[in-house]
Amino acid sequence: MKESILLTVASPLSIRFLAIHLADDIVRGIEKGSLLNLTAVPIVVLWLYGTLVLAKRRSGYVIILLGSILGAGVPVIHFMREGGVVGGRLANFAGNFFFVWTIIAIGATSLFSIVLSVRGLWSLRKGAAAQP
Repeated sequence: MKESILLTVASPLSIRFLAIHLADDIVRGIEKGSLLNLTAVPIVVLWLYGTLVLAKRRSGYVIILLGSILGAGVPVIHFMREGGVVGGRLANFAGNFFFVWTIIAIGATSLFSIVLSVRGLWSLRKGAAAQP
């Protein structure tokens, strides 16, 4: 399967998991449901635009790379946060399996998207060097 198709699938998966996770954070009270949370909307729109409209272009790969780096930071933030959200406070919540699963899924799909977007950028660079 072509890497560009894999990236077009993996990146929206990361976005979907991230949106579900943010909603879950708000419902559990880990994040306050405020207007500040709506800053995720333009980020997600830009990430989707880079994935779906700017596919196979340098700007699209860069947008996906930046969004995926942010997505890969979610597990780090939750596992390293003081008070241990994942290991400590989370133990008292119902549905904690789904919460932790989405964190792992965000990390995995985001890292996969990072690898694919870097490879896409690298292939554009090699293609430009081959042309006279």
